[in-house]
Amino acid sequence: MTESQLATPDDRVPWKTVIAYGVPGTGAGYMYLLLGLYVMKFSTDVLLIAPVVMGLIFSASRVWDAISDPLAGYLSDRTALKFGRRRSWILGSIVPIGGAFLMVFAPPDGLTEGQLIAWMAVAVIGFYSAMTLFFVPHMALGAELSSNYHERSRLFGIRHGFYTFGSLLSLISMQILINAEQVGAEEARATARELAFVAIAAMAMLVLFAVPKLKENPAFQGRVKNNPFQAFADVWKNVHARLLIIVTFIENIGSAAIGVLTLYVTQYVVGAPQWAPAVIAAYMIPSTFSVPMWIPLSRRFGKIRLWMFSMLLTGVSFGAMFAIPFYDTVTVRLGIIFVAAFFAGLAAGAGGTIGPSVQSDVIDYDEYRTGERKEGSYFAAWNFTYKSAMGVMLLLTGFVLQFAGFVPNEPQTMQVQLAMVSLYGLLPLVCYLIGAALFSRFKLDETAHREIRAALDARSLGSE
Repeated sequence: MTESQLATPDDRVPWKTVIAYGVPGTGAGYMYLLLGLYVMKFSTDVLLIAPVVMGLIFSASRVWDAISDPLAGYLSDRTALKFGRRRSWILGSIVPIGGAFLMVFAPPDGLTEGQLIAWMAVAVIGFYSAMTLFFVPHMALGAELSSNYHERSRLFGIRHGFYTFGSLLSLISMQILINAEQVGAEEARATARELAFVAIAAMAMLVLFAVPKLKENPAFQGRVKNNPFQAFADVWKNVHARLLIIVTFIENIGSAAIGVLTLYVTQYVVGAPQWAPAVIAAYMIPSTFSVPMWIPLSRRFGKIRLWMFSMLLTGVSFGAMFAIPFYDTVTVRLGIIFVAAFFAGLAAGAGGTIGPSVQSDVIDYDEYRTGERKEGSYFAAWNFTYKSAMGVMLLLTGFVLQFAGFVPNEPQTMQVQLAMVSLYGLLPLVCYLIGAALFSRFKLDETAHREIRAALDARSLGSE
């Protein structure tokens, strides 16, 4: 291991800061995954909203994200409050996140069909907008806590671990909700309402615990142009960022499949709906606990090569799921989906650890080019890209299920089953293969980043 691969004592982020940074991810991971996994099924099977309508709602939320995400990122960069430009937004996100999450899972009884659709549209769009107020400043703060090439992987790796731990906790809630569905729609709605209140309280406590323990770099404040359009023009002009945006979109269309379609596939293709939380756990557990493995491997083999490998492994793992409906026994089908989910989750641990670390390096390149620090604008762009990929998958799911002949709570034809596993297996395979091929052109490796950091450090000393 070379000297450049190690964080010096001055570079190393203290554990108390790393933990404080990661902890709020538990609540965010719980809320985000529970909504991503369950709200489509909750809407179609409990609220009886047509799949295509929910697909359109999620699509509309992505259109709004094109405005809200860049705005949140730019305003976060420009905030000059004494409490901090990131921490102020993270703290202020608690109330809108809680209100929107409650709206999603506790629609009032007695609404007409049109009123219920309007309610869910406002709730879903509101939730994703509120989460942007947390996610963008939180990720931006992570990029500021260290400038060390590999220490960033440690920082974001721990955050990924907390986030996926929260996602694992959401599986328990999803199992409770699935069980409640077996009793009836009213029981499912009452259970969803109770769980929403618990999640809101937990998220608030985690943020209130963490925010006072995090410190921001005051030297980074006030280093953004007044023109928001120029800030995002800089993001697109950044050749490394532009490539990452394209790769992130393609990659996350594939990863969105596990969240959107697992409930449908386990119920209507595998024939074992009670195993859905376990399947997702088979994905989340290795994603969480493989983080300590990926961090040293990224030092040995390089962040770029390791991330490419993880994309290929994820694609092949998802591709194997296309074979599920061609086997007659539930046992074999479950075996295929569990093994594939395990390896896909293992690879996801690398992406969650390395991806934000690479993105932070790209932000350093922007500082080298422009002299500005606009982490918020960059992570807003990637956050919008991630949510757009999820929206595309939800939209595709809604239309494909609708026009393939999907009927809620009934056995599905082979045509519908093949439509489901095509979205669940073949589409991610193609997306990850394309993403890995494109990412092979990425040039900002450790050597290039070291040169950039040396120039920035020299520039900083010269201005003192």
